[in-house]
Amino acid sequence: MSQQRSPITWVPSLYFVQGMQFFVVMLIAGLMFKNMGVANDQIARWTGLLGLAWAIKPLWSPFLELARSKKLIVVAMQFTGAAGLALMAGALQLPMYFQAAIAVLFLLAYASATHDIACDGLYMASLDAKSQAAYAGWQGAFFNASKFLTLGGLLVLAGHLEKSIGVFNAWSTIFSLLAVVLALLASYNAWALPGALNTEHASLSAASIVKTLKEVIVDFLKKPGIWLAILFIVLFRFAEGQVQTIGPLFLIEARDKGGLGLTTEQVGAIYGTAGTAAFLVGSILGGYFTSWLSLKRAMPILIIAMAVPNAVFYYLSVTLPTDSFHIGAAVSVEMFGYGFGFVGMILYIMQAVAPGKFQTAHYALGSGVMQLGFILSKTISGDIQLALGYQQFFLWTIACGVPAFILMFFVRIPGREGSEAAKQSEATASA
Repeated sequence: MSQQRSPITWVPSLYFVQGMQFFVVMLIAGLMFKNMGVANDQIARWTGLLGLAWAIKPLWSPFLELARSKKLIVVAMQFTGAAGLALMAGALQLPMYFQAAIAVLFLLAYASATHDIACDGLYMASLDAKSQAAYAGWQGAFFNASKFLTLGGLLVLAGHLEKSIGVFNAWSTIFSLLAVVLALLASYNAWALPGALNTEHASLSAASIVKTLKEVIVDFLKKPGIWLAILFIVLFRFAEGQVQTIGPLFLIEARDKGGLGLTTEQVGAIYGTAGTAAFLVGSILGGYFTSWLSLKRAMPILIIAMAVPNAVFYYLSVTLPTDSFHIGAAVSVEMFGYGFGFVGMILYIMQAVAPGKFQTAHYALGSGVMQLGFILSKTISGDIQLALGYQQFFLWTIACGVPAFILMFFVRIPGREGSEAAKQSEATASA
């Protein structure tokens, strides 16, 4: 039975799909529009609005609490995503391609955000606390690997296709390819994921949804220490949102403007090869490290690891190396630290914030707070960088990691003693 399969057979494919849908909307679309000549303000405005889907997804998470089969929702949203990618390929051939593409991207964004809620709920309901920690590395690794493999692979392929068949045909081809890949992964996940694939569901009504949503939010806000937890979640990723936005731009920026002057293809190659490998290793080791040590004892190391990218980019902005090997090695160190440390926030929300009667919905609320914090830091990063310059900006991001480290000593972080309680709450949530 699917319930007896090892998590290694479904965690990587599940979270690769989650990441692929997210990064197609939030990263690939913007780069594509840039190549099509769309103005930067239009790109920023519309991709920013699309990003809100992941921040406000807790608003409809109670619908998923009332559904008996999270697997059904996951698989349905994956096939919806595949259909959306195919529609995207056609939309790019229309005279009003930008408006049509934005409409399709909204469909993809909200299907992907709904998929996130269900797949995280499925993960938590299927694994105990120790297994959650052990496989969190695989979860984070394959979620983010989709980003770097997409940037490293699809950007290079799109660049080659643009030269031979034109920009619009090239990107229609890319989205057609993505649609096929996602449909195949959805078919695999329909077989591999734990839980029965059925259409049985609880009766729904507007009144019951409103009542449940109110109960979910009130229960969330009544958790002991929740406001400190929310602040900790925001501060944990405050520096990351800035560095992950400005870092790639710094690599491409002309050397006479303080950047490294790399081409887009060079950046894609670095992130798609050595960067991807380093991130995968860092994420997997971070998960096993936390499982071995417990989240409480591992958290200081995980927060320090999250500061590694900030320090690496500061080093690059000071030294301005010219050889690709030097730059690639530095980016690999950055990605290893990022992968290793990011596990900390996944597990903090999963084990400190989510447990309780509404585990899936509370995880969605926690991840929504995390996404809002990320969007905030991402939004202000450009203004800060322009005001400070690259060197001082990356020094500033190092300082941005200090508040989270200090706050760590004041929030409740589960240790070994919290595993049994988490396990019991998972059983209650999945019952």
